[in-house]
Amino acid sequence: MRLLVRSILALAVAAVAAGQQPVYLDPSLPVGKRVDDLIPRLTLEEKTSLLATTAPAIERLRIPVMNGWNQSLHGIVWTRPTTMFPMPIGMAATWNTALIHEVASVIADEGRAVYNLWPTVPGKVEQGQQGQLVTVTANGERLRHNGLVYRSPVINIDRDPRWGRIDEAFGEDPFLTSRMTVAYVKGTQGDDPRYLKLAATLKHYAVNNQEKDRLSLSARVDERMLMEFWLPHFAAGIMEGRAVSIMSSYNALNGMPNAENKLLLTDILRGRWKFDGFVVPDSGAVERLVSQHRKYTTLEEAAARTILAGSDLDNGAYPDALRKAVAKGFLTEKDIDRSLARVLRVRFRLGEFDPPEMVPYSKISPAVIDSAAHRELALRTARESIVLLANRDGLLPLDRSRIKTIAVIGPHADRAMMGIGYTGLASKFVKPLDGIRNKVAPGTEVLYARGSGILEADDEEAGFRQAAAAAGRADVAVLFVGTDQLLEGEGRDRMYINLPPIQMELVRRVHAANPKTVVVLLNGGPVSLSPGAGGAAFGAPLDVPAVLDMFMAGEEGGNAIADILFGDYNPGGRLPYTVYHSTFELPPMDEYDITKGFTYMYLDRKPEYPFGHGLSYTSFTYSNLTTSSASMPGSGQVEVRVNVRNSGSRAGDEVVQLYVHDGNAPVKRPRKELRGFERISLRPGETKTVSFTLPARGLAYYDAGAKAFVAHPGAFDVWVGGSSEDIRLKSQVRVTSPGQWTN
Repeated sequence: MRLLVRSILALAVAAVAAGQQPVYLDPSLPVGKRVDDLIPRLTLEEKTSLLATTAPAIERLRIPVMNGWNQSLHGIVWTRPTTMFPMPIGMAATWNTALIHEVASVIADEGRAVYNLWPTVPGKVEQGQQGQLVTVTANGERLRHNGLVYRSPVINIDRDPRWGRIDEAFGEDPFLTSRMTVAYVKGTQGDDPRYLKLAATLKHYAVNNQEKDRLSLSARVDERMLMEFWLPHFAAGIMEGRAVSIMSSYNALNGMPNAENKLLLTDILRGRWKFDGFVVPDSGAVERLVSQHRKYTTLEEAAARTILAGSDLDNGAYPDALRKAVAKGFLTEKDIDRSLARVLRVRFRLGEFDPPEMVPYSKISPAVIDSAAHRELALRTARESIVLLANRDGLLPLDRSRIKTIAVIGPHADRAMMGIGYTGLASKFVKPLDGIRNKVAPGTEVLYARGSGILEADDEEAGFRQAAAAAGRADVAVLFVGTDQLLEGEGRDRMYINLPPIQMELVRRVHAANPKTVVVLLNGGPVSLSPGAGGAAFGAPLDVPAVLDMFMAGEEGGNAIADILFGDYNPGGRLPYTVYHSTFELPPMDEYDITKGFTYMYLDRKPEYPFGHGLSYTSFTYSNLTTSSASMPGSGQVEVRVNVRNSGSRAGDEVVQLYVHDGNAPVKRPRKELRGFERISLRPGETKTVSFTLPARGLAYYDAGAKAFVAHPGAFDVWVGGSSEDIRLKSQVRVTSPGQWTN
């Protein structure tokens, strides 16, 4: 098929020489002019065919085939191995936006390389799973043509720790999620002023935060909470990241399904944020307006309503439904043209209509896929993502010269836990047991016992006895426990947030056999080590001396955790969410008002581990917190500076976090809100000055009456520290006059 595209472009070049080139094939002209020239040349049937995510080629007009989407959540999903990075929740735990920009750029390089590679494989093209096109080679191998539109990143906010898809997202805080979103989108789409490397798709827009009844539920959210908590990261991805695609979610918002939600898709997205890309409903969402939301009796009426509200293209059933909608008067051809223009603008920017030699990304070689350099970046990202939650009496790091026997135990110890969903293939996946074996000193005996499953064991007591025996023989025991797709994932929320009872008992047995026990969690959403599953009252967490969270750390996770266990890397990751003791602390899952007790911003009790928490093998001292001015007008900003010194004996990373608090607003405001962060590396004794710009806009709340964000005059607390609860220094700034912003 790509050979067809090349021949089409060759014809276009010949046409140029003959002076017959149509405007839309002239690469020297602005994209808008080219789109305006192409659309009138199309029949209605051709126009609607181009509003499918797997649009066919239109040979008479030299329009190439579009296989419109694939996944790049933490690496390219393909039929062959690509580089597998930590899941996005682990990316967020790095608190390092420059690193995540680099990761997204590398993932996009591999996506372009796959696109550049696939036409060299001989064979026929046919429809594959989920409507994607694949090339079938002579020996029957199916190679997916990935297209250039990727359905990542997932930026839904982690309001509730029971949500099944936390592993796919960037945490519970809108500011942290915003920064990660912008970094990921810019890395994905590249920095060429003319062409996109790939098209990033923000999803799922909006207030998508529950798997139970997700196809038909209606989330109830007031206007202030929508603008303050549920949408800021989408606004950042559009207005700063310049994402060119966004996916609406299955659910309804305040009774209106998001696939046809004009408030979201037109008034806010295109009106306030000036979005000029295309909107795609989640797969099958248009049909579900009929089958799940039961708003319409025919698909053509449902499709018409989505187009009029601001949607643009959908799966293969969409074109026929749109043609019928025009015939029945539900739509005009002008409505079709409006959506088609949005889609074509993106396709032109991807370089689909231009000679490959003009598109810089067409030169990316397939040699980058799963390369040694990319694998090294996966290792670096995994190291930076791991969070040291507890380290009593300095058990960690382990001294390998003194360890003669180490027990590696647990259902995740010898398991390649690549992810829960939207995961590709790894050419070599380093499991935790592999990493420890790679790292121990020569002659060290490594004992292994599974101990239990995630939720069960074939012979429970035998498994416990085997694990306890291994731990009792060892100098130290390392337990790898956590969750998997049995407990969380797309379509599956968690019933409780505690470690499953069988694994809790495994930890107790191992710790009783060896007091020097390290627990390592592999998980998507938060996992509590407090007893009491379901809604039961909680007690004290299990009293193990050291706890680490490695989430799902990608293909190099086993080496990364071994580096940290043995002190070759000093952990610097920080939690991107709150770890509650139990579901006992939580409001009902269908309560979308976070002021009722969700997230660090409104939780009124001490959590098991707070948002932003993470320990180090060294220590850091904060001093000299200053602001450039004690006051500012509502349109102004201040510089906040603080000195941070490594007061320990090891080099390490600190994540310096800036929080603000508004105690004078006429509405309920958070206990604190993150408004800046920076990850810094310091040698022993080294001091760095960290600076944050704090605009008055960052102190604003949404005034539903004014339809704007408002910073009112008064004093605001400014706090700096190592987590949301580890506040080291405090100051205040004063807003002297009101400020107002519509976005």
